[in-house]
Amino acid sequence: MDLKKLAPWNWFRKEEEEQPISLPVQRHGQLRSYSPIAQFHQEIDRMFDNFFRGFSFPSIGFGREHAPLVQSEWFKPMLDVAAGDKEYTISVELPGVDEKDVQLELSEDTLVIKGEKKQEREEKDKNYYRMERSYGSFQRVLSLPEDADQDGIGAEYRNGILKVTIPRKVGPKKESRQITIKTG
Repeated sequence: MDLKKLAPWNWFRKEEEEQPISLPVQRHGQLRSYSPIAQFHQEIDRMFDNFFRGFSFPSIGFGREHAPLVQSEWFKPMLDVAAGDKEYTISVELPGVDEKDVQLELSEDTLVIKGEKKQEREEKDKNYYRMERSYGSFQRVLSLPEDADQDGIGAEYRNGILKVTIPRKVGPKKESRQITIKTG
């Protein structure tokens, strides 16, 4: 029995196969932590993420939200994937990213969403106490299902949300039929 057939379509299959998943972020006045404890914590996070990725689960990032010293050094926009009867809808959060800095590429059965969130450089005698906003390049790689109509893909960008619609191909309807039960 093939257990993969029981699981829903893994949109992130191609993204999970590629390492690194995202590109580094440049944070104002912040260098990568060289603390042995922080590095150990990052390594444990990576091991757990890789372990669960083997079961087709997305990366869970254990403890990152509770450990400011080991916050992720990546800008990875969050996205939602929804399936309707006639189309798939992918919504990507890209606050602060200009439409001209976002690109969509389609290659065979893979949709790549990439771009850059640029840092504004207007600093006139500002003394930052804390800088939490992320800047840098990003990339999300989505594996399209077999019934995706690649010729009909459309995208719209409004209020920091990129909405990608992917029509579903209409396949031949399978007629219902009776299956005879044999006696053993």
